[in-house]
Amino acid sequence: MERIVRQTMLYDFYGELLTEHQREAYEEVVMNDLSYAELARLEGISRQGAYDMIRRCDKQLEEYEEKLHLVERFLTIRERLQEIEETAKELKNVSGDESTGVLAEKIRKQSEEILEQL
Repeated sequence: MERIVRQTMLYDFYGELLTEHQREAYEEVVMNDLSYAELARLEGISRQGAYDMIRRCDKQLEEYEEKLHLVERFLTIRERLQEIEETAKELKNVSGDESTGVLAEKIRKQSEEILEQL
């Protein structure tokens, strides 16, 4: 399952850099759970040819990530925002000062909004 999540994230970030043909094939296999045999039948190629095409796409997407690190940065930002949200919740709970609690709630909501936009 983790592999599929990674493939999906890489595709979300770098899929537009693949050719249209590669994108269509990759979406069928990774997103729509088509088997290599089914893809091969659709494309009029061998099962091995379909397998090789998807592996080349995977390799290309991984190479983009190695150079650009967009997925890594996204995950780091998301993690840090979650930490900020948790800290704001803790601050609100331990603070006896009403204004500090209001500010903590504001910080929590802002981090939540950013997380939703990611």
